[in-house]
Parts: sequence; C-alpha cells; structure tokens
Amino acid sequence: MIYIEYIILAVLVVFLSIKLAKYVDLIDKTTNISGALIGGIILSAVTSLPELLTSISATVWLKNPSLCLGNILGSNLFNLAIIGVLGLFTAKSLLNSRIGSSHAKTTIFVLIVYIVLLLNVFGILNIEIATVAITSIIILVCYIFSIKYMSSDDNSAEADEEVAIDSSLTTKQIAFRFVLASICLIVSSIMITNVTDKIAAELNLGAGLAGALFLGIATSLPELSSSVSLFKMKNFNVAIGNIVGSSIFNFFILFVVDVLYVKGSIYSFADHQTQNLVFFGLLANIFMLLLLTFKDKMKNKALVISSFAGILLCYVLFLVL
Repeated sequence: MIYIEYIILAVLVVFLSIKLAKYVDLIDKTTNISGALIGGIILSAVTSLPELLTSISATVWLKNPSLCLGNILGSNLFNLAIIGVLGLFTAKSLLNSRIGSSHAKTTIFVLIVYIVLLLNVFGILNIEIATVAITSIIILVCYIFSIKYMSSDDNSAEADEEVAIDSSLTTKQIAFRFVLASICLIVSSIMITNVTDKIAAELNLGAGLAGALFLGIATSLPELSSSVSLFKMKNFNVAIGNIVGSSIFNFFILFVVDVLYVKGSIYSFADHQTQNLVFFGLLANIFMLLLLTFKDKMKNKALVISSFAGILLCYVLFLVL
C-alpha cells in the first residue's frame, strides 16, 4: 500500500511541476522580470520548499542530521544529473541559446560552499559561534550574494529575441495559477517525502544513502519535472537558473536547520556516502561552471557535451562507489 501511495503522489508532483513550469515560462515571456530571477529565485524556492521542511523534520524532530545532509547533498547532485541528461539531448539548441551571466556567479558561490563542506569532512573547519557553525555563516553570506546577482541580472538572455506567446490568460491569471499550483505542489511534496521516509525505514537503509536516494530524489521530483518541461520549451535560461538556484537555496536550508538545532553540529560526515556526496557534488559543479563560463566564448559543441557527460558521470560514480 505504501508503494502505491508513493506512485500516486509522484504522479501528482510531476503533473503539478509541469503546470508550474508552463506558468513560469509564460511569466518569463509576458513580463519584464529576468529569467535569472524567475528561475534562480522564485521557481527554485518553490521547488526546494520540500527539502526545507523535510530537513527541519529530519534534524529538529528526528534528531538525525546525517539524514538532513544526505537529503540536501543528494538533491543537489541529482538536480545536476537532471541537467546532465537533458543537456546531452539538447546540446545543439542549448549551445545557441543565451544563459544569464548570474548563473555562473551563483555556481561559484555553490562551489565555495562545497569547498567549505569538504574542509569539514577533514575536520579542518569545525568552528562554532554560540551554537551556529562558521560553515553556516559562510553559507548565509554566499546565499545573500547569489540573491543579489540573480535579482540584478539584466535579462540579456531574453532581450535579443521576440518570442511568440500562445496563451489567452492575462498576467494576473497566470500569476494566480502559479501561486495555486505552487501551494498544491508543496503539500504534495511534503506528503511524498513522508511516505519516502517510511519506505527507507522499512528497507533499513543507512541515513546518508536513504537521504540521498529516497528523500533526495523524492524532494527533487519538482525540479525534475519542471526542468524537463522547460527544456522542451527551450527555455534553458530559466531551467538552468532553477537548478543552480535550487542548489544555493538548499545550502541555505543548512543554515536554517543549524540555527534551529542546538544539540550539536548538523555537519556530521561519519557516513561515507555523505562524504562521497560532497566530493562528487564539488566535481559536478566544476563541470557546470566550465559550461556556463566557456559556452558562449568557445561555441564548442564538444565542450557542452563533455561538461554534461562529466556532470552525469559524477552522479553515476556516487551510485556505484
């Protein structure tokens, strides 16, 4: 019965995410709001709320910070794997598209967080101010700067071409449906993560692996569905902004959880799967940064394909090692 619940909720999450992607695409094309702001902040915040709620639950109520870390790091790596797969099938179209410059800057801040987490793995940066780790403070600073860059993006990725709009809805109607779909998606995502937690317990999986595979993938279903839809619409700017923005927002969740959890550090890397998530997450984001930095400068399809393949390989290696 529990597996049937999971399938039903997964289908509902996918359906709502597709609708959400459609409304986001319409907002992007009917307003002057930049794609970086829409994808990197608005959409990523909505699709990452399940990670926020499940991470708070795992740490504050279940007293299991390893599950929280596995959830966040697993979601980030899985989200990049989504882009890796989609990018391999759309390399030519993506090569000729325009991507907001703020996405590369945000990826740099994501990399900084991964480096800081890697230092924690080796026990180099285990410093706390009151009950808040210095790692969490660095994460907060990186998140603030990411928001600054994404919100000030000049919308150059969309400014150079007019896009035909096939919709009879007004901007207000689109916004209302976006909010309604967002609320339904959040509720459905919370329900599926609760079911997923029960499945992980039933199968007796380790906290890091359960967080990375079951919770990580379940909470990433919104990003998966919306990214597939946006790639089909060839709105690569918003799609990549959604994934990159989700990564930095997910790290911001660690800051929130660390502030709420006062009985110890949430940065527990005893589980080797959690350590692998940090390492392969760092590598995957290096590939993403190379792609975003050199795509327009080199116009090389081989670079695009190899970058996406590298991202996907990082996720595959995590699964097999």
